Amino acid sequence: MNGVATECYLRQRRLDRKTKELLFIVSMTALKLPQRMIQNHVKLALDAGVSAEEILEAIETVLPEAGIPTMSHGLEAWAEVVGARRAEPSAPRTKGARSTGELGDAH
Repeated sequence: MNGVATECYLRQRRLDRKTKELLFIVSMTALKLPQRMIQNHVKLALDAGVSAEEILEAIETVLPEAGIPTMSHGLEAWAEVVGARRAEPSAPRTKGARSTGELGDAH
């Protein structure tokens, strides 16, 4: 297996290092592999010259086929490495909403 890994991953062929790292990040995210594995490849991608934004965009491509929970798995790994703040979803208050966070009266 070491020979296969060397041939497919380490040896320079048609795909450059940046592209291979992005592919690894996307495939590992889609498979929901342990975050430490995704983080290692995020670091390798950054070292190869891929920007944090390019990695983010690659991870986002998982959404249509794998869904939000799977994409979020990769985003969490990415955010930890690049030091990104977690964005919390928020909903606009509706007319009549109480300060307790309830959305209007049900009657």
